[in-house]
Amino acid sequence: MAMKMKKRPGTNDPAKPKRSAYDKALGLLARREHSRKELKTKLRQGGYEGDEAVAALDRLGEQHYQDDDRFAEVLLRSRIAQGYGPVRLRQELKSHGLADARIRELMDEAEVDWGASAAAQLRRRYGGKGAADPAERARRAQFLLRRGFAAATVRNVTHADVDDADDIS
Repeated sequence: MAMKMKKRPGTNDPAKPKRSAYDKALGLLARREHSRKELKTKLRQGGYEGDEAVAALDRLGEQHYQDDDRFAEVLLRSRIAQGYGPVRLRQELKSHGLADARIRELMDEAEVDWGASAAAQLRRRYGGKGAADPAERARRAQFLLRRGFAAATVRNVTHADVDDADDIS
């Protein structure tokens, strides 16, 4: 016996007019902050033409509904709270189309003690006891490197030789 799948109301309904790029982008922004680049990609995937998407993004920017600086600050605070390091944060901000100079400013304004943050991640992941053998220290160093902490910070926190940590996987 074949079951009929119920369609969500309003999907692919020919009688329903397509939302404007502005309305679509505003709906996305109502859920969370987005970068201009991210919104442009989502609009393109939604079938909106370049000119309509650019006009909608310009209008949202003029109305202060979309702001790359605000997006970057929110993302940065969120990722720092999640325990990610500066290398990962720089890469993620760059992937959203932010300029290197602005990324440096944001990172400086954040005033994070990366050593303390890395140590907190180690405590959260491995508990309070230290690593007894070099292999365990290397595993912990790799964990911090994957989270985006700089090699010097990882070396200080784990007391592992980070350069040799790749060999012990």
